[in-house]
Amino acid sequence: MDYSSTHKEIIEDCKRGSRQAQFQLYQLYSRAMYGVCLRMVKNETDAEDILQNAFVDIFTKLDSFRYQSAVGAWIKRIVVNNCINFLKKRRVYFDELDERHGNILFEETTTDSPKLDVGSIKRAVTQLPDGYRVVLSLYMFEGYDHGEIAEILNISEATSKSQYSRAKKKLRGFLNKSEIEIA
Repeated sequence: MDYSSTHKEIIEDCKRGSRQAQFQLYQLYSRAMYGVCLRMVKNETDAEDILQNAFVDIFTKLDSFRYQSAVGAWIKRIVVNNCINFLKKRRVYFDELDERHGNILFEETTTDSPKLDVGSIKRAVTQLPDGYRVVLSLYMFEGYDHGEIAEILNISEATSKSQYSRAKKKLRGFLNKSEIEIA
């Protein structure tokens, strides 16, 4: 399937200013993109605001979309960038990797992990510090590699790997010890 032409008619109608087409495009992607926002910022109100701002950006920048990729990927990139800009304004800090943390990257996972449900994992992810949660979300849920994450967040690739590793370790701790706060 040629993903670059997916929803081409809707996109072209949006470019011509059709409010109905804009609403259709919003309906097609808003739910998934809200999930992206919520995983990255962990606050429903902030996620809703970011989503709305992202769609304003999407509609104003739609003329620059050239069908070189799937429109969903293009939209997702704008949404992720809006989330990152929001988090930067809140001053999310990323710990740089140094010698005392070098061994974290090579930890093995244990096989005696408890059985988990989606709800407990979601709650555990929301308990992560912002820097850990952002990198984990971009890598694990959004499919970016560490090189892309480093570029997006303006950090080193080693820092991305370190943040991801620390996030996994902290998640394991939350899930193994049932330290998840009920929101």
